[in-house]
Amino acid sequence: MNPDFKQLMLQASQLTRSGDLHAATAAIQAALRGATQVPTQAGQPDDVIDVEARVLPPYAPTSEEGVAVPPREADAAGTFITGSFADAGAGRRDYKLFVPPQAGQAALPLVVMLHGCTQGPDDFAAGTAMNEAALAQGFFVLYPAQSRQANPQGCWNWFKHSHQKRGRGEPALLAGMTRDVMARHAIDPRRVYVAGLSAGGAMAAILGEAYPDLYAAIGVHSGLAAGAAVDLPAALMAMQGGGAPRQSSASGVPTIVFHGDADSTVHASNGEQVVAASTGAGGAAEVERVTAPGSRHTTRKVHRAQDGRVLAEHWVVHGGPHAWSGGSAKGSYTDPRGPDATAEMLRFFFEHPRTATH
Repeated sequence: MNPDFKQLMLQASQLTRSGDLHAATAAIQAALRGATQVPTQAGQPDDVIDVEARVLPPYAPTSEEGVAVPPREADAAGTFITGSFADAGAGRRDYKLFVPPQAGQAALPLVVMLHGCTQGPDDFAAGTAMNEAALAQGFFVLYPAQSRQANPQGCWNWFKHSHQKRGRGEPALLAGMTRDVMARHAIDPRRVYVAGLSAGGAMAAILGEAYPDLYAAIGVHSGLAAGAAVDLPAALMAMQGGGAPRQSSASGVPTIVFHGDADSTVHASNGEQVVAASTGAGGAAEVERVTAPGSRHTTRKVHRAQDGRVLAEHWVVHGGPHAWSGGSAKGSYTDPRGPDATAEMLRFFFEHPRTATH
């Protein structure tokens, strides 16, 4: 990572902790622009970086502009196709779609995967090994790609009030993209799920709240609750100490959370807020200590409804950084030592098909 960028991000964190949010905003914006020092006056809050890691080359789709690549018949290893989708309000986004070899035999589940800042579909697929799981278990995987025009660091704009509601901005675009893929392929509408890392995790939380009739369950890895921030200063505060969820009552959307308690980018208390948005404040949880040879120790909390249904699982990875737990070193922002977040999220998802009430 560029040393000037790293220094500016460190300075922004220090300024946030000291309460100087205007100066912290200026430092973030200077880092995004590639400047070497903080300007004397902060501009309008517009973009935020939520990871401290290497920057990857921009994602370059191979489809023709505005034309989705038609699906090919999947071979024994599946196919990874490229497409794009346009929304009148939020513009166009490219995507990658993994089509398993079982496609066409029956209606299959769909898992939407939202990458973190500076990532793209290919990198996120490699790091999470989700395509390998889809090949083995038989489900589609959709990887939307954030545009660098929409956010210079490729972050989903979870912290902007215009991208947090049903029918608006990026949530509307991502829901529309999901429905478009469902219309093109044999997908079981009761088994559509969304998960994400960091900024992608925060956007997954928003989608779960805004579209419970579309997404049966959500997975939030190192992310924040829906409505944790509505502008850049609030986002910086939430990332440092945990933001409060927007709603006072429980959403009831089945949710699985992974968060490392050594995460220095998005404070681990945000994971608690994501769970609270699903289950409501208070209430007892079943606590289990999870250990495996060569893996980080983990605490898993299971939250149930009054009728015994599991509403949420909260996995706290002790010593875990800001990275996908159990991920592959082939991708960025992964922690191979952690428990397998991909496997556990899929288990949780497939235990929660969408009910008639959603």
